[in-house]
Amino acid sequence: MISRRDFLQVGMAASAMLGASGFGNWARLAAQQSLTQDDLFQFETFGNVSLIHVTDIHAQLKPIYFREPSVNIGVGSNKGAVPHLTGGNFRKLYGIADGGPSHYALSSGDFAALAKGYGRVGGLDRIATAINAIRADRPDAILLDGGDTWHGSYTCYHTQGQDMVNVMNALKPDAMTFHWEFTLGSERVNEIVEGLPFAALGQNIFDAEWDEPAELFPPYKFFERGGSKIAVIGQAFPYMPIANPGWMFPEFSFGIRDENMQAMVDEVRAAGADCVVVLSHNGFDVDKKMASVVSGIDVILSGHTHDALPEPVVVGQTIVVASGSNGKFVSRVDLDVRDGRMMGYRHKLIPIFSDVIAPDPEVAAVIEAERAPHEVAMREVIGQTDGTLYRRGNFNGSWDDLICDALLSEREAEIALSPGVRWGPSLIPGQDITREDIWNVTSMTYGEAYRTEMTGETLMAVLEDVADNIFNPDPYYQQGGDMVRTGGLSYRIDINQPQGARISDLTLLRTGEKVDPSKSYSVAGWASVNEGTEGPQIWDVVEAHIRKLGTVSVSENNNVDIVGA
Repeated sequence: MISRRDFLQVGMAASAMLGASGFGNWARLAAQQSLTQDDLFQFETFGNVSLIHVTDIHAQLKPIYFREPSVNIGVGSNKGAVPHLTGGNFRKLYGIADGGPSHYALSSGDFAALAKGYGRVGGLDRIATAINAIRADRPDAILLDGGDTWHGSYTCYHTQGQDMVNVMNALKPDAMTFHWEFTLGSERVNEIVEGLPFAALGQNIFDAEWDEPAELFPPYKFFERGGSKIAVIGQAFPYMPIANPGWMFPEFSFGIRDENMQAMVDEVRAAGADCVVVLSHNGFDVDKKMASVVSGIDVILSGHTHDALPEPVVVGQTIVVASGSNGKFVSRVDLDVRDGRMMGYRHKLIPIFSDVIAPDPEVAAVIEAERAPHEVAMREVIGQTDGTLYRRGNFNGSWDDLICDALLSEREAEIALSPGVRWGPSLIPGQDITREDIWNVTSMTYGEAYRTEMTGETLMAVLEDVADNIFNPDPYYQQGGDMVRTGGLSYRIDINQPQGARISDLTLLRTGEKVDPSKSYSVAGWASVNEGTEGPQIWDVVEAHIRKLGTVSVSENNNVDIVGA
């Protein structure tokens, strides 16, 4: 058995060679105005097996802007550890120079100015070009999709995910796992999965009635590559019925099921697996804990929390790889698999700079065919923005502030609540806001904008519950996205307190009065997991609000007082 010390030395040396140093090369090339597609794809082939990882695309077919978070707080053992470092601290850790392309790709600082220089990112036709380049070097590379693929755009909603299915099929993945896909409803998911030309994996997707593995989603698949037997085990999002409406997929149950994961690892090892790869949608901190609990995993390809890291994180003898979101990155992981185990790795996080990478013509044609029936509606300009509109951050984002303002105004409410979802592209100052842009941050199958009455006590309970989903020190209890966004309300949060003691000082902004636990307040929100929720669709609410404003100006949000970060 290779020692942990030797494993770390082999792995980290290889990663540094084409990981962190690769980012430095981009900066020098950009300074010389010579950054090319070949530079982005440059890789010293290693070992005998290649993995290609994409995840959390959220139906973004075309190039976009996407701002990384400026606030991403870690708790417990993850406090101060990646991915919970942002901005200058993140750049310092990885030796990333200010103002370069890696700064733009991986960090939020000076985002608007850098975006104007470096342009958009992503686009599945550019991703196809990156994948083709890797396959040209390693023809039998294994392409793995980490899920959150059939959700998040105008065309995806109107085609019930078929646009993404058709385009992804053109990329020829070998396997995928799932999260938001299930919000299409189990009937539609079953229909799509039955027709997929590749494996739909989920060791933790069970039949809810019988508590047995769901037949439609095998736990793993074997691949013969480079003279080695590679097992890929799927791990779907564990908390589906908590984070999303369980009534949409009642016949399935999920959960982390790490005991079953261990059984699956043991099973594939007994069947001759030389290397075990977990294609996961757990989220990064959950994956780190799973790596420490389940023995025998070589690689975890992490999804769900949208983290992008230029190097894998090593937990024991498992490497955990984070490949970003919204089509912004592709990860290549080369493995040296021999003597029945993984002996070393080499990794590169490839940024998909859309102005540098040429679109693959075949995939571009599929994309245009999928979008063509909807182009007129999507391109209609609703307004403009004079600031950056972004979503990511533990407590707020300017897109969410705008959505809360729309709920307050259009639904005539005192308080607005917007879910802390992470998906959705950004817009930079001076951009038009099109209908497509609005759908990119609101599209879902349960987007009704409700209006209801809540007592101050209920509001406190909601905030406490969501806060525990994010800041529980045990990653296995972190079941949500980011903190619920609030409009018309300020509060104080001490993230280091236990559940029930984190939230205080709720204040109604309209009057400046403290929220009375016994008093009822009018509350507007959207994305309720409750069946039968009534109200206009959130995209219509936001569109109406932006039309009235004309030009959107979202001021800095200082309504959450954060303690203990």
